[in-house]
Amino acid sequence: MKKIFSVLVVLLASAALVFAGGETDSSESNVIKVGATPEPHAAILSVIVDDLAEAGYDLQIVDFTDYVTPNTSLESGELDANYFQHLPYLESFNAEQGTHLVNAGGIHIEPLALYSNEAKSLDEIADGATIAIPNDPSNEGRALLLLQDAGLITLKEDAGLEATPVDIAENPKNLKFQEIEAASLPRVLQDVDGAVINGNYAIPAGLIATRDGLYVEGANSPYVNVIAVREGHENDAKIKALVEALASDEVKEYVAATYPNGEVVLVN
Repeated sequence: MKKIFSVLVVLLASAALVFAGGETDSSESNVIKVGATPEPHAAILSVIVDDLAEAGYDLQIVDFTDYVTPNTSLESGELDANYFQHLPYLESFNAEQGTHLVNAGGIHIEPLALYSNEAKSLDEIADGATIAIPNDPSNEGRALLLLQDAGLITLKEDAGLEATPVDIAENPKNLKFQEIEAASLPRVLQDVDGAVINGNYAIPAGLIATRDGLYVEGANSPYVNVIAVREGHENDAKIKALVEALASDEVKEYVAATYPNGEVVLVN
């Protein structure tokens, strides 16, 4: 009986330590759980799984198909990092949702492009054509800036990076706009005259910006895709190891071989 009582005391003491905060801080764990959209982000991450394993880290990739859940999951602590978004979107999400996510390192740019099944050039876009654009603030503004660069519209001077159709000052072709969830844009392309599509959704749909795009974003784009983490974790050893691995020669070779037409442009 005394032996059983002693065992119970030990178990209770152990449990008390856990509830008193004795659990291991996730920043000290060797697991790196990263949320990512499938392509190119998850595909690129898969290249460095073995490299990080050799460095003592267990990279676990969690696939997402939207632009919201990866950030809410990161904020709640379900993820250590995510890799799917550009910096303006991250900043916009923080401002709107009250999250505390920061950039731990810029990785690549996916040139945005205007696609069409109807027109073969900008000149062939008809008067009154309907153009589908992303409906989230930062990507909608990015799409309209692209259309302005293409000479199709002119935005008001103070429109900024989060411009919406109400910020259009000149629209000589009388274009109409449909604001659509970014992930759905490849599917609606057949139903509109044109669509501005993000690279991570264009690539799986078989669209190559430099081949299929009527107009492609320049390489000097400020929309760099980043590794995002919770504020205060950007200098964690495992996050630094993750960012460093993504700048490896192996990743550069993979991107060059897999995206030879400039669909993905590494920044380092």
